[in-house]
Amino acid sequence: MAEALAILQAVLIAVWHLLGWVWWIILPIIFFEADYHLWLDYVKKKFLSKVEYTIFEIKIPKYIEKSFKSMEDVFSALHSIQISKPNFKERVLEGKTQLWISFEIVGNGGGAGFYIRTPKDYRHLVESQMYAQYPDLELIEVDDYTQIFSSMLPNKFWDLWGLDFTFVKEAPYPILTYPFFEAQKEEKTIDPLSSLMETISKLESDEKIWIQLLVKPADDKCKKEGEKIVNKLIGKKEAVPRSYWDYVVEFLYNLVKAPFKPPEWSEDKGSEGSPGLMQHLTPGEREVVQAIQNKISKLLFDTTIRFVYIDRQNAFTRLNITSTMGFFRQFNTLSLNGFKPYKPSVTKGTWPFKKQKEFWKKTVIYKNYLKRKFNSDCKMVLSTEELATIFHFPVTVVEAPVVRRIEAKKGEPPINLPIAK
Repeated sequence: MAEALAILQAVLIAVWHLLGWVWWIILPIIFFEADYHLWLDYVKKKFLSKVEYTIFEIKIPKYIEKSFKSMEDVFSALHSIQISKPNFKERVLEGKTQLWISFEIVGNGGGAGFYIRTPKDYRHLVESQMYAQYPDLELIEVDDYTQIFSSMLPNKFWDLWGLDFTFVKEAPYPILTYPFFEAQKEEKTIDPLSSLMETISKLESDEKIWIQLLVKPADDKCKKEGEKIVNKLIGKKEAVPRSYWDYVVEFLYNLVKAPFKPPEWSEDKGSEGSPGLMQHLTPGEREVVQAIQNKISKLLFDTTIRFVYIDRQNAFTRLNITSTMGFFRQFNTLSLNGFKPYKPSVTKGTWPFKKQKEFWKKTVIYKNYLKRKFNSDCKMVLSTEELATIFHFPVTVVEAPVVRRIEAKKGEPPINLPIAK
């Protein structure tokens, strides 16, 4: 035991002396790394602070005959806001980053409303694509509805509960989408928004349900991950690139035998791949593979989904929270993917200082909602089909009398209308 302690002491002394020799090299590297990320955050916030936004309230026509596909086409068109990867100057000196659009569902005692918050640079694109798919709706520029509260929440009058969502499984696994709901009954389409509209219809005048989907075009990382998962499920071996030393050894070998035999060059290992075991998969496994392939074949968006429930302190109830969470659970399935709370965002405190932590989390989630802050830590990637399933306009079959619809349709004046001079 004494010998082991002596050896450990000698090692620690040697390490201490080593640090004494190289600290002037290590510390600047550590501080540079930290300062570099702080600088990137600073210039990014500065860039985003200069962006101007427009908020549209969407007035829905009384009868909507459009399918979910119409909203999917809107999201597909909005994928064109994707920018090329910023170069060093744009990223490090200007803080340039991909902007995002927020699609929001707002419920209170007065009914359900639909909103879009978009950077002004994308305003005309949003308007043109919405009117192209839904000619009868109206987009009205309005003030931010979140400004109804004059102070930060929670306070002595108002309380709130909120969270950001994340995936149960890896991003390439899809949630249940509208083809599943359309296939439930051939004679009648089931709108997944029905349960949420029903919850909103029961809200008291002071209760508020706020839901926002922040979306921005994703890169091809999710697509590559999906291809790896599919290859693993079907038992297909991926091509293994050869190492640098393999080429060096092979070159030297061919060089030595060159006077006696022509050189022979081998291909990458596994480049042919294997045919896979698709024919041996169970029907359930085959459906999973097809679902992943369907998702990664569509345009993808990095997404943050945020939910906030607000009510007065003296009347706060969790019943409507449970009902809204049930709306999101209907998209979950054990074999594919689903939503679950992102634990760091949930407005729940833990011991010690439980109340202080809970108050701080509520303040953070409320600020994030007001600023429409994107949460990249949730790592959710949704396809256009998945987004259209969650955010769309309730079809006529939604009977809840809370959807604020347009009773009369605007029309163009007749060409021969006389004009007074």
